[in-house]
Amino acid sequence: MKAYQAMYPIATMCRVLKVSVSGYYAWRKRPLSARAQADAVLGEKIVELHRLSREIYGAPKLHADLRDLNIRVGKKRVARLMQVHAIKGVSRRKGCTTSWRDRDARPAPDLVERNFTASGPDQLWVADITYVPTWTGFLFVAVVLDAWSRRIIGWAMATHLRTQLVLDALEMALQRRRPHGVIHHSDQGCQYTSIDFGLRCKAAGVRPSMGSVGDAYDNAMCESFFASLECELLDRTRFRNQHEAQLAVFDYIEGFYNPYRRHESLGYISPVNYERRMSAAA
Repeated sequence: MKAYQAMYPIATMCRVLKVSVSGYYAWRKRPLSARAQADAVLGEKIVELHRLSREIYGAPKLHADLRDLNIRVGKKRVARLMQVHAIKGVSRRKGCTTSWRDRDARPAPDLVERNFTASGPDQLWVADITYVPTWTGFLFVAVVLDAWSRRIIGWAMATHLRTQLVLDALEMALQRRRPHGVIHHSDQGCQYTSIDFGLRCKAAGVRPSMGSVGDAYDNAMCESFFASLECELLDRTRFRNQHEAQLAVFDYIEGFYNPYRRHESLGYISPVNYERRMSAAA
C-alpha cells in the first residue's frame, strides 16, 4: 500500500483489502520482528555469497557456505530467502556427446566399466575434449580429471583437434602428479587411439582405458565436468574470439572450479580443499 499511496488514497486501498486504516498505520509504526530482522541480515549475506560464487550456487551450496561461516540455518530458509531476493543457481542441460573414431585404430580395453570410484589420488584419470564457440571459430579444450578428488589436473586448449591437444593435457597432468600405473580413461576419439598418444602412455607407465563409441555414460565423470563448464560459464557468456574464451576457461578451471567450487559428492567442499583435508587426515 505504501508503494501505491501516490496513486490511490490509503482509505480506498484499506477498504478494498478489507483492513482498517488505523490498523494499517499501526503496522507502519510497528518495528520489524526479530525473525524479520534476522531474515534481512541473512538475506544480504546470501546475496553476497551468491555473487562470490559467480551467481552459480543454488540453495545446497549456499547453505554449505553459511555453515563454513558458522551461520546455522536450514536449507529451506536459504531457499526461501533466495526466492525473496530473486536469485537462483544455474542448472545443467542434459544431453550427451559423441566422438570421432579412427576405424583403423585399435581401442584400448575398458578398465573402468562405469565405476568411477578411487580410494586415493592418481589411481584413475578421466579425459575428454569439448569445444567452446566464439564469433571467430571454435576453441577446443582437452582435460584430464582425477576421479578421486574431481580436480582438473591437466588441460590444454587449441584451435585444432589434432593429437597434440590431448598430448599437451596429458603432459600437464604427468608433470603435476607423476603417477605410477594410473588408469587413463577416455572415449574412442581418434586423438586417444592414435599411435603417438599410445606411445606416450606406454613411456609414462599410464594404462589407457576406453569406453564404447558414442556412449556418454562410459565417460560420465568427464561429461559431468563439461556439463558444469557449459551451464556455469559457456551458456552465460559470448566470446568474441578464441583468446577471450581461452582466458575465461583458464579462469574457470584454475580460479574457481579447482580451488572453490563445491561438489556434493565431496561433502560440499572443493577439489583442492578435499585433497588437503584427506592429506591432513592421512
